Amino acid sequence: MSHERNPKRTAGGRKLWAAAAVLGLAGLAVAAPPAKPAEVFQNARIWTIHLKFTADQWNAIEPKGGGEFPGGPGGPGRPGGPGGFGPAMFVAPAFMKGDTNKDGKLSAAEFTGLGNAWFEAWDKQKTGKLTAEQLRVGLNTLAPMPGPGGPGGEGPGMPPRNGTSKRNGISAMSGINFEYVHADLDFDGTQFRDVAVRFKGNNSYMESRNSIKKSLKLDLNKYVKGQKLAGLTKLNLHNNVTDASWMNEPLSYRLFRDAGVPSPRTSYARVFVTVPGKYDRKYFGLYSVVEDIDKHFAEERFGTRDGAIFKPVGQNLFTDMGDDWSKYERMYDPKEDLTEAQKKRVIEFARFVSSANDAAFASGLKSYLDLDEFARFMAATVWLSNMDSLLSMGQNYYVYLHPQSNKFLFLPWDLDHSFGQFPMGGSTDLSIQRPWQGQNRFLERVFQVEEFKKLYLAKLGEINRTVGEPGRISKQVDETAALIRPAVQEESPEKLARFEKAVSGQQVEPASFPGGGMGPGGPGEGPGGGPGGRMGPRMGGMKPIKGFVGPRSQSVTAQLAGKSQGQTGNEKGPGGRGGFGGPGGPGGMGPAMFLAPAFQQAMGAAQNAPITREQFTRGFAKWFDNWGGAKTGSLTEEQVRSGINRDLAPRGMPGGFGPPGGRPPMQQP
Repeated sequence: MSHERNPKRTAGGRKLWAAAAVLGLAGLAVAAPPAKPAEVFQNARIWTIHLKFTADQWNAIEPKGGGEFPGGPGGPGRPGGPGGFGPAMFVAPAFMKGDTNKDGKLSAAEFTGLGNAWFEAWDKQKTGKLTAEQLRVGLNTLAPMPGPGGPGGEGPGMPPRNGTSKRNGISAMSGINFEYVHADLDFDGTQFRDVAVRFKGNNSYMESRNSIKKSLKLDLNKYVKGQKLAGLTKLNLHNNVTDASWMNEPLSYRLFRDAGVPSPRTSYARVFVTVPGKYDRKYFGLYSVVEDIDKHFAEERFGTRDGAIFKPVGQNLFTDMGDDWSKYERMYDPKEDLTEAQKKRVIEFARFVSSANDAAFASGLKSYLDLDEFARFMAATVWLSNMDSLLSMGQNYYVYLHPQSNKFLFLPWDLDHSFGQFPMGGSTDLSIQRPWQGQNRFLERVFQVEEFKKLYLAKLGEINRTVGEPGRISKQVDETAALIRPAVQEESPEKLARFEKAVSGQQVEPASFPGGGMGPGGPGEGPGGGPGGRMGPRMGGMKPIKGFVGPRSQSVTAQLAGKSQGQTGNEKGPGGRGGFGGPGGPGGMGPAMFLAPAFQQAMGAAQNAPITREQFTRGFAKWFDNWGGAKTGSLTEEQVRSGINRDLAPRGMPGGFGPPGGRPPMQQP
């Protein structure tokens, strides 16, 4: 292992350290460096991490292109420019289908013809008006979300990444790639030279992009082979920007582990950064240290470094897409090179899920899926009402193909929105019988298998009685709060105030400041930005952990006893809103959740009011002119994308997509 000479690692140094430990001398280490992974992931201490970059390496860590929410400044790779994060990445391809002569542009006739075609298709009763529900359903046909397909159309649904990205997820769809840079690491007194560091995350990255506190991934082994910390080569530092309590992930992973699901371990770290001329040991904030799911994880949990690790994205998991592995690779995102047998096993299971009759599926499922482990995984996921998961968004989990059993196991990941804290879903009364949102053939078929269903309900009852018992979790909240409170206070008084509310169980209102940036020095230069960020918990405050666990336990108890059916992910809420799927009604998650309000506003219709054919036609004509068609007689794809991101980004919604202070809407047609 390549690390600097450290007082704890020499004979004299060990004696000095031992004396310091006994005497508790200020300024000297009072704890030995971790020697094995279990010592890294402790619940009773906070590590100190200091990362040191050169100015060039710090500049290089920032991704090029993409990456801001709609309404930000234009330019290539940003909203207002091609490839930026915004509505265009979902629906621009649908607009460009109006290019009937395939010249890469939309003429005035093609553009208005597209609008007429959409109106005709969506006005199924031929009334000459589109109701709010018809509009939402129609918009959701433009780009169902999320799904496994790629830009070339392989497979159903929205592509998990764009053509230039190396990874899946919402930031990847806007063209963001995270590249490693070189840095030095001081881990609580142990020095490591030349470690690899990059930003990480999807929604959490987008929310924290304008603050200094971004999630980080550390690879000690990438540039210096064999370099490890207590046997670990990788560490994940999660910024918790969506969670006022800093506890959703650590306590959720703990619940999964206590329920018998192989899951990452966690601890906490105060993270400091030095960049000559910019930061001098600047406190970036309190982070969660999360164990990586890699071959080291597999070896410790399953006794082997073999097996395949996948990180899928898509609601159509295990859908048959033929025999060509290239059709599956982008959706399943394998973390290591696969053998032909491993590729074949994924394809076989997809064909089995898609085509086997009910009897064959019920009898053969356990030859592909570890039923006991999947029952535990699903029971914990459902108990936590985590809709930012396989239940709705089709993401935030790993799949492990065990080399001996040749069965698939599911592992949790990215749990910052658990305990019912996903803005577009989650509920203390989430149904345990049908907890997923929208159509999910894999879950629908598995939940129809009696052998699995019995296991799942038994595990759910066990969790509810034991590891999910509200008093037990409330005690964990209080113990964790006592540990991390000083580090939270060090970030900012505002964060501490929100933290105290969350810890006490009070509802925490959404943060209203964009991109974080609450600290001294103005936006983006504070110690991590504000909790919640632009897209943090919103749509009314979220119940913190203590406010969630009691009602959730009561609901699960009532449902297991047959006294309640709970609330499914497809029921309509007030005003026609689509239940846990957010705005959209029938069709669930999709572009309608942000496009429908913008369509109605741009076309002069009140919220949820019908749109007439005349309004629809005039709206398309106005868009054509405003997006540049009036000058040239046609629209390029770049102009279409820029116009969509400028004029169809919703305004006035809780959490907001637009810039601070809002932006004047397009002139009403």
